[in-house]
Amino acid sequence: MQCPSCQHTDSRVLESRAADSGRSVRRRRECLNCEFRFTTYERVETVPVTVVKRNGSRETFSRSKLLHGLLRACEKTGLEPARLEGVVDEIELQLQGRSGREVSSNEIGELVLQQLSEISEVAYVRFASVYRQFQGISDFVATLEGLSRRPRSRAAKLAAAVG
Repeated sequence: MQCPSCQHTDSRVLESRAADSGRSVRRRRECLNCEFRFTTYERVETVPVTVVKRNGSRETFSRSKLLHGLLRACEKTGLEPARLEGVVDEIELQLQGRSGREVSSNEIGELVLQQLSEISEVAYVRFASVYRQFQGISDFVATLEGLSRRPRSRAAKLAAAVG
């Protein structure tokens, strides 16, 4: 590892610990030449997933783009950004676990809706309105009726019982 201060290539590891929910290792290092201390991160390199958009174009899966969309859907709902990052982690893990390297944007949208239905009905409807391109109030009503017919999750039942 090259020292950012003097570019010497020898350093020693002072401390190692798991980072990023165990998906990377954070190492604190010290240069053997100038004693400068610096931090490095080591993570498994994954094969990029290609997203096939509605119009047929292709782009590399962007974790930050998905998180941005979730943050917009969940504005003022009380959901913490860390919780949404967990949703993105789960979806990214599911995508990496697939045998194929291409996924449609529709499949990603459905994975997001599945996760949101468990944590916030308001965020679910807000995300669905953009993702499914609602054209009017009838689209909202149909989505709300679908939500009310769905069996409630165990967490939602517990929250209702406590509240």
